[in-house]
Amino acid sequence: MGSVIDYTEGTSFLHKVNPVAKLVFALELFVAAFAAQGTLEVLAVLALTICVGVVSQNAQKTFKLVFGFAVLGLILCVVQTLVAPAGQTLFLFITVGGLERGFNVALKTIALALPLLSMLSLMRVEDLMNALVEVAHVPYPYAFTIATVLRFVPVFASEMNHIMEAQMARGVEFDTKNPIKKLQLTMPLIVPLLVSSVKKADASALAAEQRGFYLRNASSAFKRYPLAPSDFALMIFGVAVIVVILVFS
Repeated sequence: MGSVIDYTEGTSFLHKVNPVAKLVFALELFVAAFAAQGTLEVLAVLALTICVGVVSQNAQKTFKLVFGFAVLGLILCVVQTLVAPAGQTLFLFITVGGLERGFNVALKTIALALPLLSMLSLMRVEDLMNALVEVAHVPYPYAFTIATVLRFVPVFASEMNHIMEAQMARGVEFDTKNPIKKLQLTMPLIVPLLVSSVKKADASALAAEQRGFYLRNASSAFKRYPLAPSDFALMIFGVAVIVVILVFS
């Protein structure tokens, strides 16, 4: 089962943009969502992010992320509504002001989390790593650490899924709808997975050292990552989005 941050093949404009420009654009959308105060402004940033995902031929993963974070947003909405009442009371502890704030928090949660994950699915990990070293002058060990984390998250999720499927074949009810029971069944699997992940990371580190890890620099990559006019246009568009949000908030 693929991860939502696995690279999505495509020929869209964003697929051709420099990975650093895509990363900067994602951060700009994050800043715009953070700066947005009203519900309409947050909705505008969220709608723009979803449109970017659809235009970049990544609609399936985009909506999957939206629905995934909507669950977290709903929980935060309920908590915010109950702990911060304001205005006219609608029912028991639910107030108009609290409900509005809760809805705003839920939308902002999705708008903050969506841009970076959407952009990560539009670039290969090795391209991101090499572009960070060449364009952003990030030291290679730090770029390699970022790439390793991005590689291990899908691997960890895939192994977890395989173990759960194997246990379900043996009669373990991992498909139960009871969240507490599912958590109790999942917890014993986490420690072995963490141990195996640490072993894999250690083996990868040893292999990298044997291949001259500490000798790599920006010139070691076969592919070059120069910034093109389209990259600057994307980053300028992101700045414009922030300015518009600040003006209307």
